[in-house]
Amino acid sequence: MFIDLIRARRSIRKYQQKPVEKEKIDLLIETGLRAFSSRGSQPWEFVVVTDPQTIAKLSEAKKSGSAFLKDAPLAIVVCVDRTKTDMWIEDASIAAAVVHLAATDLGLGSCWIQIRLRDHAPNQSSGAYVAGLLGLPKDLEVECMIAVGYPDEQKASHPASTLQYDKISRDQYGRKGQ
Repeated sequence: MFIDLIRARRSIRKYQQKPVEKEKIDLLIETGLRAFSSRGSQPWEFVVVTDPQTIAKLSEAKKSGSAFLKDAPLAIVVCVDRTKTDMWIEDASIAAAVVHLAATDLGLGSCWIQIRLRDHAPNQSSGAYVAGLLGLPKDLEVECMIAVGYPDEQKASHPASTLQYDKISRDQYGRKGQ
């Protein structure tokens, strides 16, 4: 069931030194391409990276929060053409979320690495660094990178008792209850 998939998905930052099979990579790509988007604009593009040297360079994309990528066997860079829709951030985020869920379904671990609005260096954004490294055309914006691989850590599902049900209103804001 879908709820079981949602419960199982966790951010994984430690990976086994085992490559992700081409068949699984192809399924991840397909799920990203099948993601829903505003007005069917599908403004995303993906760069699938398996080269360890390129992945190591990508792991240096920002000051903190990306170093663990260097140990992942697969990186998926989610890019978007901002000229196709005003909903480009949402559309790219939806596509990335779908890829994360597919990775979990395939027995893989994954973790989102935010790139948009992050800095690589004082005078260079993370997006510009990644774009230069991958040779992206100037009309593509990098939303995020997804580290993917076979998990080398176990994380339990978040207990239902930790869900923030107090943020739920019924019929009108502030109205609590069943």
